[in-house]
Amino acid sequence: MARRALKLASLAAAASGVYLYGNKFLDPNDFGVVRVGRAIATTAVITYDYLTSLRSVPYGSEEYDLLKSQVHLRSAERLRELCCANRGTFIKVGQHLGALDYLLPEEYTRTLKVLHSQAPQSTRQEIEQVIREDLGKEVLLLVVKQIFPDFEFMWLVEEAKKNLPLELDFLNEGRNAEKIAHMLKNFDFLKVPRIYWELSTRRVLLMEFMEGGQVNDKAYMERNGINVNEISRNLGKLYSEMIFVNGFVHCDPHPGNVLVKKCPASGKAHIILLDHGLYQVLSESFRMDYCRLWQALIKADMKRVQKYSRRLGAGDLYPLFACMLTARSWDSVNRGIDRSPVSASEDVEIRSNAAAYLPQITQLLNNVPRQMLLLLKTNDLLRGIESALQTRASASSFLNMSRCCIRAVSTYQRSKSHSLYRRAQISLTEALSLWQINLYELFLWLKGSQLGNWVIALLSWMHHSTY
Repeated sequence: MARRALKLASLAAAASGVYLYGNKFLDPNDFGVVRVGRAIATTAVITYDYLTSLRSVPYGSEEYDLLKSQVHLRSAERLRELCCANRGTFIKVGQHLGALDYLLPEEYTRTLKVLHSQAPQSTRQEIEQVIREDLGKEVLLLVVKQIFPDFEFMWLVEEAKKNLPLELDFLNEGRNAEKIAHMLKNFDFLKVPRIYWELSTRRVLLMEFMEGGQVNDKAYMERNGINVNEISRNLGKLYSEMIFVNGFVHCDPHPGNVLVKKCPASGKAHIILLDHGLYQVLSESFRMDYCRLWQALIKADMKRVQKYSRRLGAGDLYPLFACMLTARSWDSVNRGIDRSPVSASEDVEIRSNAAAYLPQITQLLNNVPRQMLLLLKTNDLLRGIESALQTRASASSFLNMSRCCIRAVSTYQRSKSHSLYRRAQISLTEALSLWQINLYELFLWLKGSQLGNWVIALLSWMHHSTY
């Protein structure tokens, strides 16, 4: 064992030597080993704080809950300091965690939300240095993998290597912005900054200045007369269209990248989409399997949930996969995720299970297609926004998803059919399905409106008057 550890230490030292030899900068923060060491130290301090601060206090008591909240806050502040010190990918992770209101304690999300709008700025040299550190990170993770066989996070390096150069290519970001603006031009509530190409290069991107409140700022919307439910509904429309219909998905919708503003002239609320560096292009086969999986989840068709979850790489962990996608408990998935809103007890259950099933979650993330990883991240960020706006699991969001899934599957089926009769049949089935959804949406609107209450009262009075 000692010889094995010595070999691994030598390998790590050799890799570090190669890295240092080719490095022009001597700032300690430039070294991957410093960043990783800082992360390990922070993790150790946080773990020690939890273990020592809570062990002598009776579990479940008021004192325990108060102390636990204080430890949560201290730990969240340490994480924020770590993200700000290490920058780069750590900022991205911190922004993601800050949006997980439905999953993490409030102390964490409240503390990390500052990274959405006040992240420390990095110089170009610092950003390029992160790219040069990829080799060092790979070697380090391989070493850790040898010592701890259960460590299954190599996909993190693979995804970072693939995505970071794309995010740093500003011409690519400009092209993405124009592509999504054209793709979603029918949504008049969407605003994407115009790109000034004559003044832009790979290193500089000049675009139209747009401002507004963050999409999770409910107080801002209430002050400015913006309908929270309308914003949540429209955001769901945008992402359903991107994911299911177009297969071209903006994958960084944290609140700092999605703004809302009321137009003074028209009085309409606009959604402003920023930061177009990271998009996921979904293959046709993946997109169809994902559409059919969501159709099965909405209909609570467990056989098809199992079938399409397996096709997407979940294997025997398909129940966990369904819960991760929907952010609902397995009982709610079985009953139908559109049947009831998320309760406080279900929220507690989800948070508890997230910690209890961490090894299985890690295994699942390692098995699913790489396209799924950014979609899961996007789902988490969108649910964090819904949670902040208190619009989670609304019926309208599932109806919009159903519409997009029906349209996407029908378009795919028509493209594969050479029979005019079959294509007409597919179109008729599509029209009937969409009509049923519209009818159901009208029913829900009447049920929740004052007019609906009057109609129900009138029908009830007519019913009683006949007897």
